Amino acid sequence: MFLADLSRALSFSHTIDLIELASYSGAQVSGPGGGARLLKDLDGPIAGRHVLIVEDVVDTGLTLHFLSRTLRLRAPASIAAVTLLDRPYRRLVDDLSLRYVGFTVPDELFAGYGLGLDERWRALPDLRYVSAVALPAAAADAA
Repeated sequence: MFLADLSRALSFSHTIDLIELASYSGAQVSGPGGGARLLKDLDGPIAGRHVLIVEDVVDTGLTLHFLSRTLRLRAPASIAAVTLLDRPYRRLVDDLSLRYVGFTVPDELFAGYGLGLDERWRALPDLRYVSAVALPAAAADAA
């Protein structure tokens, strides 16, 4: 939803292409700049183009760092990133192309507006804080 709203708000001609990454977990994380693997690549070339990476949440920065480094190898004119939610206090890497931030948020769970929690609540029309008290009820609903 964030990507759709952002696209409608841009006043210049642009295209949208999607890339899919999977974050490694646990012992598989290979340090700063690692921690992700490519599942689906872009459909088109980006050489000489201005690229804006759109993220929902940036925490450690490992995934964004990996993606930025990977895309820089393709010689774009520029790379910048935008995120809806930012948690800068959780950063593990400093060299991020994060230029635009919607909201800096506490280390809490959020759902709605395209963000899911256990694949639920993505379709809520707005962003909502999910309290720890609501989690047991959510788990019971899923059973």
